[in-house]
Amino acid sequence: MRIHKRLQLAAVLGAALTVSAQAEIAGVEFSADMVSRGPDGESTTGKMFVGDDRMRVEMSQQGLEMVRITDQEKGMEWILFPEQKGYMERPIPADSKTEAPMSPPSAETSPCEGVPGLTCRKVGQEEVAGRPAIKWEMVVERDGQSATGVQWIDVERGLPLKYQMPNGQAMELAMLGSETIGGRSVEKWQMTTTVPDKQPVQTFQWYDPELKLSVREEFPGGFVRELDNIQIGSQPDGLFQVPADYTKMEQPPQR
Repeated sequence: MRIHKRLQLAAVLGAALTVSAQAEIAGVEFSADMVSRGPDGESTTGKMFVGDDRMRVEMSQQGLEMVRITDQEKGMEWILFPEQKGYMERPIPADSKTEAPMSPPSAETSPCEGVPGLTCRKVGQEEVAGRPAIKWEMVVERDGQSATGVQWIDVERGLPLKYQMPNGQAMELAMLGSETIGGRSVEKWQMTTTVPDKQPVQTFQWYDPELKLSVREEFPGGFVRELDNIQIGSQPDGLFQVPADYTKMEQPPQR
């Protein structure tokens, strides 16, 4: 029973680490095409528009056209269904909010910010794969039990370079060099994830220092996800608003 609880705590901590590891968009407005390709060569596409603390994603899911609008300042998100001229709305989940939404990633910012039930303590600076990093101890409390993990944040980029969890799961990120994708200068990084009793898994990501996010990711098995046709510039307010002729819905349309 105690072991089971510890595994549950480790899973909670892992989810928190995942949240804190997501790249935050900061200070640059842009639009881009979203492309996902599978090993069979088939691809799906969508559009992304990033404004001032706001994001719009246009996509198709199982033949249903959908638009997702997120407004961090208002703490709300909307799912639009253009064919039905309808929409659903909800507050942004508490575990995806931060005190300073879409602010530049920083090694000095606690990775626990905005994550309920998680506390962090800065314990010093070390090198990871030759790069200076701030070391953070992370503790989650649940059902009277606690679990502790450690995360190292890159001083220059604010990216999680490494983490270790109490169940033995670990991740390490290493920069391989600089490349050019779509006319933009990016950094190629290798992520190695280790789970006890399993072979390490390696993925690759290409990080854009100006946009402060990965514009391309390659996963085992030949799956690729990337942003293409990136256009820097101010985005119209109308992209982040629900059209006046849309009707609020309680349930999504069925296919």
